[in-house]
Amino acid sequence: MNVIILNGSPKAEGNTAVAINEMVKIFDEEGVKTEIIHVGNAAVRGCVSCSTCAKTGKCVFDDIVNEIAPKFEAADGMVIASPVYYASANATLIACLDRLFYSSHFDKTMKVGASVVVARRGGCSATYDELNKYFTISGMPVASSQYWNSVHGNAPGQAKEDAEGLQTMRTLARNMTFLMKSIALGKEKYGLPEKEEHVWTNFI
Repeated sequence: MNVIILNGSPKAEGNTAVAINEMVKIFDEEGVKTEIIHVGNAAVRGCVSCSTCAKTGKCVFDDIVNEIAPKFEAADGMVIASPVYYASANATLIACLDRLFYSSHFDKTMKVGASVVVARRGGCSATYDELNKYFTISGMPVASSQYWNSVHGNAPGQAKEDAEGLQTMRTLARNMTFLMKSIALGKEKYGLPEKEEHVWTNFI
């Protein structure tokens, strides 16, 4: 099993990293390989709807997005982690995810996704929902935990004091591992679900 983890915080060792590292401990115990990719401090521009990726299969802007794409294709699962800014994820992360999911044309069906959000106080639920939408539009099952996948902390390192949040991260990693392994067995026996030809409905 192989999981890529996108750290959407500008701070590589901030509270978002505390949450991620708690998951990595469990992934290591379960024999799941992980790679943390620091996205939050990268120079990433948003999608410009040029449609070049429809022809080339990759984004016209050759940056970290195109570096992540083959790793995403090879992975069994993806964790997206972000601090909460104004009840939303870090804009750099969102720009990265918009372009990554739109420009990469490989089949993401049954890759397992998990979103993790970190806040001083509020906005976690809105950000959690925002990040999960990337998975649910791509045929990716979403891993859950004992609570919404959130950890709280303000100053760097304060998240280590959120015992419930850290337990939520450990439970999430165990559940995600179980789901990935179960899907691997299911694919081996039954294959992937049958796909219909996509129907596009326009309203104008």
